[in-house]
Amino acid sequence: MVNIHDFDAFCFDLDGTIYVGDELLPGVKETFDRLRKNNKKILFITNSPTLTRRECQSRLRKLGIAANLEEVMTAAYVSAVYFMEEHPDALVYIVGEKAIEEEFSHFQLSTTKDPMKATHVLVGLDRSFTYQKLNFAMNAVRNGAKLILTNPDPACPVPGGFISDTMAIASAIEVASGQSIDQIVGKPSSFYAEKVLEKLQMKTDRCIIIGDRLETDIQLGKANHFRTCLVLTGASRKEDIEKVQIYPDYVVENMELLF
Repeated sequence: MVNIHDFDAFCFDLDGTIYVGDELLPGVKETFDRLRKNNKKILFITNSPTLTRRECQSRLRKLGIAANLEEVMTAAYVSAVYFMEEHPDALVYIVGEKAIEEEFSHFQLSTTKDPMKATHVLVGLDRSFTYQKLNFAMNAVRNGAKLILTNPDPACPVPGGFISDTMAIASAIEVASGQSIDQIVGKPSSFYAEKVLEKLQMKTDRCIIIGDRLETDIQLGKANHFRTCLVLTGASRKEDIEKVQIYPDYVVENMELLF
């Protein structure tokens, strides 16, 4: 169990931690009620590239969890920030859903439907991914475009199991193009960690990251000096800890047992 008074900021993954599909997981509402009562900072940090920040905020509210827009970070949003800060003049071919394009539009970033004009290919989860899209992205990369990923997740938890995620699509493009992935923007990247700290305006020793996936949520903390808590309601199991050798500071069965 985590001592609530040891931290000033609590960063929560969403899928598999707060909810699965449209179902709020056990203990979540009570956890946030207690954090708000104790005036703790909260940040929702998701690797989902299929939701804008505003859509994510709306989804949380429908499930009874209050969230300000500035408390939400999605992989789609952080990817737009990445291009604004690192490649503002890029011409980006997007393999993904409308959330990425919407976040790009807020920063007035340039995208293209012509893969042969692209300087970068940005890949996120695309539930309408086709052979034609694979070929377009492959040829863009073969033509010199850099391959960037919104997030490295191979699969995403949904009610009844999992669906393929960004890395599954990106790996196909990587193999077909014969070129390596240049950058991953989402958790556990140092760029994502920097954006978390910018939002919180706080040192890492007063923050904790709580999530269900060892390779992203917990590794984000381990690589960037946050403390971490693995919640066993999503992707990773307790026996996976030794397999992947990523060691959280805390492990709880569900959010009911967080405090």
